[in-house]
Amino acid sequence: MHLVKVIIPAFNEQDSIKNVLRDIPAHLVEEIIVVNNNSSDLTGKIAEQAGVTVLCEKRRGYGFACLKGLDYISKQSHRPDAVVFLDADYSDYPDEMPKLLSALFEEGHDLVIGARVKKWREPGSMTPPQVFGNWLATFLMRLIYGARFTDLGPFRAIRYTALEQIGMEDQTFGWTVEMQIKVLKHKMKYTEVPVHYRNRIGVSKISGTVKGTILAGYKILWLIFKYSFN
Repeated sequence: MHLVKVIIPAFNEQDSIKNVLRDIPAHLVEEIIVVNNNSSDLTGKIAEQAGVTVLCEKRRGYGFACLKGLDYISKQSHRPDAVVFLDADYSDYPDEMPKLLSALFEEGHDLVIGARVKKWREPGSMTPPQVFGNWLATFLMRLIYGARFTDLGPFRAIRYTALEQIGMEDQTFGWTVEMQIKVLKHKMKYTEVPVHYRNRIGVSKISGTVKGTILAGYKILWLIFKYSFN
């Protein structure tokens, strides 16, 4: 039995977090860690009532929340075999986690991305700027690094030893692409598995605003070119 921990960054997701936690295959996971990213609603309280580990990160940012979860894990006496990252907005299907873990452990990959394929995406679940930005980022990674990625999907599983080796640093919008680029630069084994994707509950804090979309796009492209010169 592999030891798996789940990290869920959460900012004002009181309407969705219960659904996410309910659908995670409990028999596959040793610990679920919700990182309450300075929410002003009941996100943290609802997660606590569900019986999962809840951490508080007051610095706003997806990367800050993920790093908080990893710091918590690093201080435990026993380390997991893998960490699964999952969004708190219920756009992903947590019950598809076995597909990611199977590719990770049975096929020997270091990183598995849940690819939000078009035929399995609910209409409207990704905005046109998201679709274009995703295509542009993966195209540039293919052009610069020879990557085979088609998505920057946040639903992903990675071996803990790989996480230790790549040393994640990004604190905001660039978390997902930084992980993928560093896996490429360390010549680790990776793959994608197709997953379903639905309209999130509530409004996205990134793609739901013009400012968020622009900042996220800028950060992702900047990281792609930054690491190409390192």
